[in-house]
Amino acid sequence: TLDQVCIVERGSSPRPIKEFFTTKPNGVNWIKIGDTEEGGKYVYSTAQKITPEGAKQSRFVKEGDFILTNSMSFGRPYIMKTSGYIHDGWCVLRLNMAIDTDYFYYLLSSPVVQSQFASLASGSVVKNISGDLVKRAVLPIPPLEQQHVIAEKLLKFSGETQRLESIYQQKVAAIDALKKSLLQGAFSGKL
Repeated sequence: TLDQVCIVERGSSPRPIKEFFTTKPNGVNWIKIGDTEEGGKYVYSTAQKITPEGAKQSRFVKEGDFILTNSMSFGRPYIMKTSGYIHDGWCVLRLNMAIDTDYFYYLLSSPVVQSQFASLASGSVVKNISGDLVKRAVLPIPPLEQQHVIAEKLLKFSGETQRLESIYQQKVAAIDALKKSLLQGAFSGKL
């Protein structure tokens, strides 16, 4: 289970949060979902900072930690590339055994784990998943050497997928431009 391979802790928010936002140099990173890219893998920076006093009421995460959304769009993993503090809409996952970071990211993103998160989620309007429920997810963890091989293949496929998606977007844009040009020519009597 997830709790056998990592420590799972829920974030925490100082209340009322707006009293703890700051632009002062001693402010610390306040990590929000807006600091992530959908489909992204890393959190590099934050748009907001909170005071050191607010940080005392929150949960610290460091570079290399995994964070996982636990409400609304729950179950989305990210790897920290900076340090900061997370609110109660996040869980931090700190690996306590040797697991390939990329393998773990792809595993958390996989349909196998995502379907477990979905079945564990509660709430009728806004779905969320508690840290205790996240801990129950069952994970296939092969030997470290196999993890490296799987992660390398997935990284390669991910790069190829992004390349193909870029080509697709360029072709869609070209078709859209051609369509607009043809319509303009048709309506101006030039066809």
